[in-house]
Amino acid sequence: MDWMKIGSAILLGMMIVFLWPRAKQMLKETRKAEAGEWQSAILPILAVMGFVVLLVMMV
Repeated sequence: MDWMKIGSAILLGMMIVFLWPRAKQMLKETRKAEAGEWQSAILPILAVMGFVVLLVMMV
């Protein structure tokens, strides 16, 4: 293992340690989604998945 990989692993670990408390706070203070919001989020995801399937079938 060279020093660049070791340094990258250490910095990645430090980033996770510093961001963890903020992520916990954000999840605790967020509001709950309502029924209509889930449908509006799923529709674009399904559209993208359908487009990807169409592109894969064309190859």
